[in-house]
Amino acid sequence: MAKAPILTPQAEDFPRWYQDVLAKAELADNGPVRGTMVIRPYGYGLWERMQSEMDARIKACGAENVYMPLFIPESYLRREAEHVEGFSPELAVVTHAGGKKLDEPVVVRPTSETVFGEFMAKWIQSYRDLPLLLNQWANVVRWELRPRMFLRTTEFLWQEGHTAHATRDDGAAYATRILLEAYQDFMVNVLAMPVLVGVKTRRERFAGAINTMACEAMMGDGKALQMGTSHELGQNFAKAFDIDFLDAGGQRQLCWTTSWGTSTRMLGGLIMCHGDDAGMRVPPRLAHVQVVVLLVRDEDGSGEAAQALVDRLVAAGVRARLDAHTSASFGRRATDWELKGVPVRIEVGPRDLKEGKVTLVRRDEDGKVAVGLDAVPAAVAAALLGVQDGLLAAATARRDNRTVSVGTIDEAAEAAQSGFARIRWSVLGEQGEEVLAAKAITVRCLQNPDGTIPAEIDDEVVAVVARAY
Repeated sequence: MAKAPILTPQAEDFPRWYQDVLAKAELADNGPVRGTMVIRPYGYGLWERMQSEMDARIKACGAENVYMPLFIPESYLRREAEHVEGFSPELAVVTHAGGKKLDEPVVVRPTSETVFGEFMAKWIQSYRDLPLLLNQWANVVRWELRPRMFLRTTEFLWQEGHTAHATRDDGAAYATRILLEAYQDFMVNVLAMPVLVGVKTRRERFAGAINTMACEAMMGDGKALQMGTSHELGQNFAKAFDIDFLDAGGQRQLCWTTSWGTSTRMLGGLIMCHGDDAGMRVPPRLAHVQVVVLLVRDEDGSGEAAQALVDRLVAAGVRARLDAHTSASFGRRATDWELKGVPVRIEVGPRDLKEGKVTLVRRDEDGKVAVGLDAVPAAVAAALLGVQDGLLAAATARRDNRTVSVGTIDEAAEAAQSGFARIRWSVLGEQGEEVLAAKAITVRCLQNPDGTIPAEIDDEVVAVVARAY
């Protein structure tokens, strides 16, 4: 009798496959309150690596980390009308605490433009205090009606950056810099995800922003996932919170502000972009376990040899782990590590050791390779590079093969059923956008024909449309 598959096949039911991976790769569980999640150690290890890589890039762009309160006075949000209107359906509001009704309700942080605005106004006095470049790593709460683990949850983890500038051009340049040098660079070169960058339409723009830019990725089923956004807030929040400064001539001027963020949604994107019917496939630059050394049987000194091999790899800078749990079957353990997507597996058994070799398996390829013990570090380094490049190449090929240029709205709607469609914005326009929205298809971003971010929306700008998560 044929064995039942560990996971639901992607082609049969992609959402079910995704849920299977979350559970069986031990990434996360549903929390006790609907829409919340418990991130398990393996999943949190991936998030920690994301944090580390992103934090370094954000700091390289000049921002410093701070922490702002979880609770925000409701009146703060009401000071920027468009902002509170945009978030109102998602707000969690505390009205009672300490056994009595509060004088003023407080909102559980949905995002922090308002509280950052309050303190930027306090900290900025003159042009010498600008630009003020801040970032925080925190949790946020948005009451989600249709939660999906990592993708849309009531509480999630993220970073949110907030900056203030003396001029609109400086603010716009910094918002673009974060999108390209922090977000796109991380997503392409670490997550191995070939994201598209562009600007959002008025319909999709962040509440209170004058311009929103985004990184958009294609998932394994052809749908889009917004991976990160960067917003020019203009002077809207500066007006609401009196964020101003004295310029070099002694005149009082309003600041220009930005905000930008990425979240644990990237974990969902990682799963859906690279995963296959055997589970996750994690890019080596992200993986907190790059290599698992799997002991086949603890006989004839095999256990000591496996530990020595792990020590050699760690000394060479590889994030390696030993699996010596031989009380469980070898096949079951190998399958578990495949589910978790560890890039490289090395199998160590007494028979191969007698011949002075081990077996190397790449997660992104079928087949096994015998490697001499002395050659293991070099073979692992080559394999890790191969997996990283291979995952990016495969994701890029899938995106390109499932992206078509079209000339009509009907063609765009048809193409978006299986991938991305590119159509000139002058053909689509806001009316066409509404037509597509009625069919659950959205404009993911507007780009120049060469894929770059447009400085202005003209007749040459192309809209990328797709179904989305």
